[in-house]
Amino acid sequence: MRDLVGRLSALDPDAGAAVQVIAYFDRLVETRAGLEAIVRGAAVLAGCPACLTDSERGVHVRVLPDGARTDAGPPPDPAWPRIAVPGGAAVLWLERPAPPGPVGAMVLERAAAAARGVLDRTRGRAPAHQDRDDPALVEVLLDPAAPPAARSLAARALGLPGDVPVRAVALEGGVARVGPAHHPLPEGVRAGVGPAVTLPDLPRSWALARTALRLAAEGTPQDPGPRVVHSDDLGGLAVLAAAVPPGAAPHPDVRALERAGSEAPWMLATLYAAAYAPSLRAAAAELTVHHSTLQDRLAHAEPLLGWTVRDPQGRLRLQLAFALRRLHRDAGSP
Repeated sequence: MRDLVGRLSALDPDAGAAVQVIAYFDRLVETRAGLEAIVRGAAVLAGCPACLTDSERGVHVRVLPDGARTDAGPPPDPAWPRIAVPGGAAVLWLERPAPPGPVGAMVLERAAAAARGVLDRTRGRAPAHQDRDDPALVEVLLDPAAPPAARSLAARALGLPGDVPVRAVALEGGVARVGPAHHPLPEGVRAGVGPAVTLPDLPRSWALARTALRLAAEGTPQDPGPRVVHSDDLGGLAVLAAAVPPGAAPHPDVRALERAGSEAPWMLATLYAAAYAPSLRAAAAELTVHHSTLQDRLAHAEPLLGWTVRDPQGRLRLQLAFALRRLHRDAGSP
């Protein structure tokens, strides 16, 4: 496919771009992506806001060209390119002057076709048997704007009884999971776990799970810390996360931590143990080094950081530096 796109692009740039659009939406269909992912693809590929509405099924999804969802927007302009989604009242449009051009027209066509399948299986016209891991059904449960009837249908299709506490889980890569409060987590991945809630409150659990994921570490010497973080354990760190948006400039303490980490492969793991272990002797045991070796390492690290890590204030500052480092690193968006 890549070779074909390359050859077509050399002959006709629009044809090559059209093939890429087709392949993109085919992948979304194959992975059973939800409406938000489909509208996001339309917005990013077209380079302008895209919006899908369905008055019959209570759907309104609007995504900006940078991929961010924001349902608020200007009233639709009749001049904007649009397409009716087959089989219902849904309409998809691009917020740009008409005509859309060949690539924009292909984006509308393929996105509408992909959206029809999602609407049919998640908004009340679904076949009897459904995939219990269907991402589109999960998206309905996590969408605060989804109508109650659609949320109930999605819950039944996913096998979630209405009287059992459930929670949302955010996995790295933007993957969402929903299940009973005590369902096992996938092994070997970073995850943020939302609180146990009732089905109608799942959007709040999802928002908190995404916050927790931002504070989850890789669990490696260069990113030490827990790979799974529960939102119930965050406390004031949730306030810190809200104050540090993805993409914000790193705090000076984060830059100091990065500078220290570049000095030696053992540095970050050593500082993490010193920050979080009950005592320096416990930190040395955790690192399997002698207590005097740990002291030497900290004596080397402190001038690089610019503060001592051997008193409570310094340890708290170091803990916050590690938390800020993860918040600056992680986009948090599933």
